[in-house]
Amino acid sequence: MKNPNRLSAWATALLAILAVQTPVHAASYNVGVGMSDVTGEAADVGMMGYASLTQKTSGIHQRLRARAFVSEDLATHKSVVIVVTDAALLTQAVHQAVLARLAARYGSLYKEQNVVLTATHTHAGPGGYSHYALYNITVLGFQKATFNAMVEGIVEAIDRAHASKAPGDIQFNQGELTTASRNRSATAFAANPASDRAVFPLGIDPLMTVLTFKQAGKAVGALSLFPTHGTSMTNTNTLISGDNKGYAAYHWEHDHAGVRYLDIKAPFVAAFAQTNPGDMTPNLNLKPGSGPTEDEFENTRIIGERQSDKAESLSKASTAMLSGGVDYRMRFIDMSNIRVAGAYTPDAQVHNTCPAALGASFAAGSTEDGPGPGVANEGVPNPFLNSIGGLVFSISDELRACQGAKQVFVPTGVLKPYPWTPEVLPIQLIRLGQLYLATLPGEPTIMSGYRIRRQLAQTLQTNVKNVLVVGYTNAYTDYITTPEEYSVQDYEGGSTLFGPWTLPAYVQELDKLAHDMATGAPTSNPLRPRDLSCCQMNFQTGVVMDTPSIGRTFGSVLTDAAASYRTGDTVSVRFQSGHPKNNLRRNGTFLEVQKLTPTGWIRVADDGDWSTHYHWDRLFATASSANISWTIAPDTAPGTYRIVHHGDAKSLLGKITPLQGISRSFQVQ
Repeated sequence: MKNPNRLSAWATALLAILAVQTPVHAASYNVGVGMSDVTGEAADVGMMGYASLTQKTSGIHQRLRARAFVSEDLATHKSVVIVVTDAALLTQAVHQAVLARLAARYGSLYKEQNVVLTATHTHAGPGGYSHYALYNITVLGFQKATFNAMVEGIVEAIDRAHASKAPGDIQFNQGELTTASRNRSATAFAANPASDRAVFPLGIDPLMTVLTFKQAGKAVGALSLFPTHGTSMTNTNTLISGDNKGYAAYHWEHDHAGVRYLDIKAPFVAAFAQTNPGDMTPNLNLKPGSGPTEDEFENTRIIGERQSDKAESLSKASTAMLSGGVDYRMRFIDMSNIRVAGAYTPDAQVHNTCPAALGASFAAGSTEDGPGPGVANEGVPNPFLNSIGGLVFSISDELRACQGAKQVFVPTGVLKPYPWTPEVLPIQLIRLGQLYLATLPGEPTIMSGYRIRRQLAQTLQTNVKNVLVVGYTNAYTDYITTPEEYSVQDYEGGSTLFGPWTLPAYVQELDKLAHDMATGAPTSNPLRPRDLSCCQMNFQTGVVMDTPSIGRTFGSVLTDAAASYRTGDTVSVRFQSGHPKNNLRRNGTFLEVQKLTPTGWIRVADDGDWSTHYHWDRLFATASSANISWTIAPDTAPGTYRIVHHGDAKSLLGKITPLQGISRSFQVQ
């Protein structure tokens, strides 16, 4: 008779071997994440978002970044790359340039069908990176250095995500956040049918979706999608900032994951993308820079922190995995002339979209986030503006009739020699397992987003929560309102370029992509957008030369630090400097806070940190200063510190020379 104890021992050993050799879960995807700096010109460039001629960059509060996520289906080897960029817009010009560079590097691996480039919609970054006049007017033209910084940073982020690819999983979780947004266009929202409004009883879209990317069981990145405007910073701010979504990413990456942007080669990447925020404001008191506090910097931090903390908690609680294939459909559509079937319109009649035009209420601006110059009010007709528009621009009766309730002010789509806004636009449908992302080149309101989601969920036979709309993607053409919201002609309706049937047209055309995806049919893509890279103008003054003040040299300390500080204090040092346009210092810094250690000085903060401010001032025609401040956090270790400024000066002959300034050493007690 065999020894039962011996059999038991053999069985135990065999089970142990199988437990080691058999994976509990086989990865479904290759995933990778990457990040890079997209900060443009930090001084003397008009900022993008508020359309204010007087709002020009004058330094950096936090650097802008592109964050990339690559997902590859291990079974089919289909890939999708999603890039979330700290920018007001993702313009067609940037889209075209990035795709051209990707084609040179990767051939057909990353192409217009499977590359998603989207923006956080911060209103605190430099502008001038469109090829269309409307978006460059207040910036005084195309700004090549800012454009190149954005394109290069996006491509670098994709390169790093591609290089980091490894077998892994994508966890999926959703929840609600009700304290980071408020409806800034309640009157227009109320024009929608009660049955639709019932979906959003608070008048906001509180849905947050978080994808957590893991390799070998370890989280390497997270992508959050949630709608709120990037307007916590007001139109009086002139420091570059990622606004609330930029702070949300920083809070998770830096404060919780320990990322040091200039030191870590493979950091944890946390991106905060938009869904349908067209009528969602972070200014909870419905006035600029107000809510929860009356301090715009503090509001930026609080609204960002609320998004970050909610996303991180959802990520940690994730149990569901994305499972299934990776797929994509994409094509260009001419939004100026789409015949919309009655199946997609509220009145069940056939309608047409129009050539693009802005209404008089566009000139009012958003009174809750950034009011206009005061020549118009939201929802109130202005016959003077209507007449002026007709005097300055040729506006046909056909265009006025097509645009319906809108008082046409600027007919951007029919101006010569090129339209001021693009009309041949990309739409896209991405599948990651059971999640679908429908991308739009504009700012959809929450109801517009919901109607798209509802229709695509029906076609794709999935839950509406598994379909998300991602605005600000691959191009930009202002707002997307429902026909009912459009009729009110608030700011959003006046900025819905293609007329009252803009949303139904998008629903119809995206539904065609959904049918193709559901049936496995290919998508025809015969249209191509125009390339205007040949025809850009810039009226922004460049740097002629830099000179130091009399008796000073570049890098001289003009105002030094005190001898000692306590936590909570702010250190301020002023240096003789050069113009920051001389060198954007992308992937670098204009400042360092350094601490003395037994082995020498080490960097503890730079111009990407929340605790620092880099402010550039012109002293006179060719002389300038860099004002650097550091607010000492409560957890700062006691010791010896100093402030270092890095800059560059331009000679009359055009030679650019690096400069450095160092403050006195000071004690933190």
